[in-house]
Amino acid sequence: MNGITLQQAQQAVAAAQQKARDLNLKMNIAVVDAGANLTAFARMDGAWLGSVDIAIKKAKTARYFDMPTGDLGQASQPGGSLFNIEVSNGGLITFPGGLPIKNAQGDIIGAIGVSGDSVENDHTVAEAGMQALQ
Repeated sequence: MNGITLQQAQQAVAAAQQKARDLNLKMNIAVVDAGANLTAFARMDGAWLGSVDIAIKKAKTARYFDMPTGDLGQASQPGGSLFNIEVSNGGLITFPGGLPIKNAQGDIIGAIGVSGDSVENDHTVAEAGMQALQ
């Protein structure tokens, strides 16, 4: 399986940044490769410092489990089958803003994580980055 290239990762970050600008948001945007290694990152001017770690962990979480972080969050609620999963793997993020990135063949090549505003806006910005590579 081929992982995301630096050029592709930077393209995803640029598209996410543009969406954030369109929505007048200040975001941290992280892209990881197929091995969940940080490949590209941007902290927009004025974005929350605390969201740097969250954006990276959202991207890693989306890649570790090959699903949107919000979907994992639904399964990890009290009483859910994955309750407390967020304490595994050195800490996961189980709310929206992390999405797997697939290539044209449908293989997961990496993931994007965005943090800096509401989880709905984080997801919207991450989706723009992901879609830039579809």
